[in-house]
Amino acid sequence: MSTPFLGEIRLFGFSRVPSGWLPCDNSLQPISLYDELFMLIGTTYGGDGITTFATPNLSGRVPIHQGTGPGLSAYVIGQSSGSENITLLPTQMPSHTHPYNATTGEANATSISSSVELASLSGDTMYATDISGATPITTSQTATQTTGSTVMHDNTMPTLTVQYCIAWTGIFPSSR
Repeated sequence: MSTPFLGEIRLFGFSRVPSGWLPCDNSLQPISLYDELFMLIGTTYGGDGITTFATPNLSGRVPIHQGTGPGLSAYVIGQSSGSENITLLPTQMPSHTHPYNATTGEANATSISSSVELASLSGDTMYATDISGATPITTSQTATQTTGSTVMHDNTMPTLTVQYCIAWTGIFPSSR
């Protein structure tokens, strides 16, 4: 493995933290032991800046690049956003309706498709495929009720757990 840059973050497929690395788990670290790493990241991820600083917390997080893109929000180093669980409320849903087509015509089909309308019952059938001469019925926009509840649901994309670590030793990165 090549010599890392000080402050470089890498993924590891094992649970042991390699020598020269710290886990990216938001743990507080003593500045006196990792002063060069502290010079780079300061208290961006936490700590008091006097005796301690924190490593980034990548537990349950997806890293994104700093800055902004066309039509996207701006993100700065150390900023967290998002949530593993959310409660979706009816007020957060776009306004929409669930209308259906109905007719005064007599039913002649037993199954629904895009070419049938709800019709007057006729034996075992309730859909009309031929509505010529029948009167269309306008359905109420409030015919359907609000559904769902305010129970939280998982908002996590498919994941594979690995370990993020940050190098506390290595090549000090020069600035451009």
